[in-house]
Amino acid sequence: MKKSLVFWVERYLYKPSFSQVFLSLFLLPLSWIYCVIVWIKYTKAVPKDYGIDVVSVGNLSVGGSGKTPLTTALALHYENVGIVLRGYGRRSKGLHVVSDGSEILCDVEVSGDEAMIYAQKVPRSIVIVCEKREEGILKAKEMGATLVFLDDGYSKHHIKKLDILIDVESKNSFCLPSGPYREKSWSGKKVTVLQDGVDFKRAVHVENPTSKMALVTAIARAQRLDAYLPEVTSKHYFEDHHFFTKEELEWILYLDSADSLLVTFKDYVKMKDFGITISLLDLKIDVDEKVFGLIDNYIKENHAKKD
Repeated sequence: MKKSLVFWVERYLYKPSFSQVFLSLFLLPLSWIYCVIVWIKYTKAVPKDYGIDVVSVGNLSVGGSGKTPLTTALALHYENVGIVLRGYGRRSKGLHVVSDGSEILCDVEVSGDEAMIYAQKVPRSIVIVCEKREEGILKAKEMGATLVFLDDGYSKHHIKKLDILIDVESKNSFCLPSGPYREKSWSGKKVTVLQDGVDFKRAVHVENPTSKMALVTAIARAQRLDAYLPEVTSKHYFEDHHFFTKEELEWILYLDSADSLLVTFKDYVKMKDFGITISLLDLKIDVDEKVFGLIDNYIKENHAKKD
């Protein structure tokens, strides 16, 4: 039931049917009320300096946009980095240090899939999950970080930071519940918008390919993968952040007579210990140097103001 509902919502927000378009228009008054409430919260927020450079990477709409691989690429470029995120889909609450920059301190159920990606792909970084991002920032600072990347932090207007947004194309420009937007890029809010294919480019390769691979993935808007897929025997989509069981994966292998499961890194961190043959659809991001220049200038300006 949950899986069907999640996929229905994804279609409703990004590729609506005729009946879904009608529902979207019917809900417009609620969308306007929602937008006004979010705008009021923005206008009342006073950005606070937490004594550390903070760079937020995110997008305005719900669903996937590539912020995790982009944040990974940016964080790998710097020293003494902390990565702070809410940890959507994790089976824990409160603040948890996922990695102290030298070792991983918890399992994926505590961290959530995205935080575990950072812990494994940016092994020298401090990775923290916490619903209250400001607490995570202060903890990273206490542990020695001098630069924090805030995963999906645009809406945290009370935090002084550099805001980077990934441009996500959508024909539906409405806010929730009529459209996919959680917020708008408010007038007066300084942001940098990056375009996929212009400011950063994706490079995908398959590790451990086999002749018969079944795609299994639990990422938002999984159809985004189609442009990068090799030939597969089948496609199995699960709701975003789904925790797999060994039995359901073994059943897919049996059902499709597949030699391996083709998965993203986000899926891999949740199934790597199952003893199942996995082919990894790994994604790396090549970032334009001007993006690093933007971050460097922000850091220099911050330090100049404090001197």
